[in-house]
Amino acid sequence: MNSVAALDKTTTHVQPDLIAAREVINAESDALSALSSSLDQNFSNAVDIITGVNSRVILSGMGKSGHIAAKIAATMASTGTPAQFVHPGEASHGDLGMITNKDVVICLSNSGTTPELADIITHTRRFSIPLIGMTSKADSTLVKEADIALILPPTQEACPMGLAPTTSTTCMLALGDALAVAVMGRKGFTTDDFRSLHPGGRLGAGLLKVDSIMDKAPNLPLVDDQATMADAILIMSTRGTGCTGVTDQSGILCGVITDGDLRRHMSDEPMDAPVTRIMSASPKTISASALAAEAVARMQESEITSLFVVASEDDPDQTPSGFINIHMCLRAGVI
Repeated sequence: MNSVAALDKTTTHVQPDLIAAREVINAESDALSALSSSLDQNFSNAVDIITGVNSRVILSGMGKSGHIAAKIAATMASTGTPAQFVHPGEASHGDLGMITNKDVVICLSNSGTTPELADIITHTRRFSIPLIGMTSKADSTLVKEADIALILPPTQEACPMGLAPTTSTTCMLALGDALAVAVMGRKGFTTDDFRSLHPGGRLGAGLLKVDSIMDKAPNLPLVDDQATMADAILIMSTRGTGCTGVTDQSGILCGVITDGDLRRHMSDEPMDAPVTRIMSASPKTISASALAAEAVARMQESEITSLFVVASEDDPDQTPSGFINIHMCLRAGVI
């Protein structure tokens, strides 16, 4: 088959493929809308139980529901709620010991009658462990045994035979995310908390604070307002910063000089000219508690490569406590 014929054959499948894909996505989107509308007090009650637990949230499910349960456990753990997935098959062979009477258990089962979950359900009833059930069947065994039942709305699976877990697992995943986020809100989970649990990769770098990567005293490129151009050049050369801040007699930042400023004035100002003659007043600053990503955005917006750091930008006492530039942000992985 030549390349043109092969291309024609491939092209004939594009339209049916797109139709099938859109049907699946639309079906799952409709199911999510129905799920959102169906949420009731049981959801808030489930958040109450999860927020009040003194140990962990144990999630379990079989097959595709098990994969979703494992993902929900990972999401909860990464957002400040200790959580663990326990496989129902392994639970029946000793892993029930992972579940204590201080935990809360969430079981996922579309039918609500998954036989592999029976031992976990029995274990929660025997030891008075709170049980939250997530299922599509309101009259199922799981709903009858659970302390709180989160019922998924009646929807058709998105596969042509209506059998493969698609729409139901999408709803379970969304409902698990909703629980995790609602619990975050109840607990007052902050970006600092998030950063402590995500120290690696771009997520961790994106949550770094300015004060964690900035240069601090005595390494700040500063001269006082009585200094000369020669003094400014010396500071910039020894610090390798490309700029220097100017402070008044009270130590408050009152100006900044860049290497560009020096070059522009080199021919018309003597080396003993005061720095106040060439400095730019009202230098750009950032708070030590700001995110480093915010510092990058501010530098890009102002078309500069460095900022002096102050305790608070709202404080009239703009005493510099640090210095940050684009290279520090690059090294830290913020960019």
